[in-house]
Amino acid sequence: MHLLIYILVFPILWVISILPFKIFYFISDLAYILVYYIIGYRKEIVSDNLKLVFPNKTEKELLVIRKKFYKHMCDMFLEMIKTMSMSEKEMRKRFQITNIPYVQELEKRKNIMVMASHYASWEWGIILQKDIQATAFGVYKKIKNPYFDKLVRDIRAKYNSVLINTKETIPTVLGNHRKGVKALYGFVSDQSPKLNKATHWVDFMNINVPAFTGAEMLAKKCDLAVCYFKIEKIKRGYYKATYVPLAENPKDFNNFEITDLFIKEVEKQLYEAPEYYLWTHKRWKHRGKNPSQQIKTT
Repeated sequence: MHLLIYILVFPILWVISILPFKIFYFISDLAYILVYYIIGYRKEIVSDNLKLVFPNKTEKELLVIRKKFYKHMCDMFLEMIKTMSMSEKEMRKRFQITNIPYVQELEKRKNIMVMASHYASWEWGIILQKDIQATAFGVYKKIKNPYFDKLVRDIRAKYNSVLINTKETIPTVLGNHRKGVKALYGFVSDQSPKLNKATHWVDFMNINVPAFTGAEMLAKKCDLAVCYFKIEKIKRGYYKATYVPLAENPKDFNNFEITDLFIKEVEKQLYEAPEYYLWTHKRWKHRGKNPSQQIKTT
C-alpha cells in the first residue's frame, strides 16, 4: 500500500515542482482555499494557540493572523516540493544567508550546533551546506511511509548534507566527536517534548512549558559553538537567514541557559510577524503541568 500511494502521488509532486513560479503560487492559492475554507485543517488548534499567546489581540486581529498563516503554510509545503527540481542558483536568489563569512570563520575553530525553529522556510535552509567545508547533519522525524521518507531525505540532502533521524542523533554526534569529524548540526528545537522526558521548563510567550534541551546538552558535551538560524520572510517566495551567535563556548554557560536564549530568539520573531510560525502543532499542550510549580501551589 505504501508503494502504491507513492507511485500515485510522486508524479503529481514532480509536475508541481517544475511549474513556473507564477503558476506554482496560483496552485498554492487554490490549496489555501481547500485547506482553510473546505477542510479546515487543524483550524481549532491554530485558533486556540493564537488566543492563548496573544490574549490582548481582538478576534479580528487573530483572524487576520490565522488567514495569513494558512496562506504561508500552503506556500511553505509546496516550496518543499519545489526543492525537488529547483536549481542552486534559484535557491540562492530566493534564500539568502546574510552573514556567511561569520560561520565560515567560526567553523575553522569549532564544530557548530545550529538551532532553528518552525518559522518561515526552514526547508530551503539546506542551501547552507554549499557555504561551509564541514558536513551538515540535519535531524528530522522519520516518516512512516518508507518511500516518502526516502524522498524527504533525498530532497533535504540535495546538497550533500546528511539526514539523521531522532534515534540516530546522539550516537551520530558523539561518534563524530570521537572521530574528529568536521560537522555542523541542524536542530529544529522549538516544539514540545514528551512530558515524561521534560527536564527543563521555560516561559515561551509567557506560558510555562517544557523545552527540548538535547541540542544544548550535545553542544556542551562536544564543545560545539551554538547559533540560532534566524529565518525571515521578505516577501512571497523570498527569505533571508542570519546566524545569530548564542554561545561560542557553551561550557561557560549554566545548564539550560542556552536553551532559554534560543527560546527568546524565537519569541522575538513571533511578536514581529506571527503569521510565519507553525501554529498547527500543540506547542503549549503541557502548560500547567510543571511538577515544580505544582509542588509550590500545594
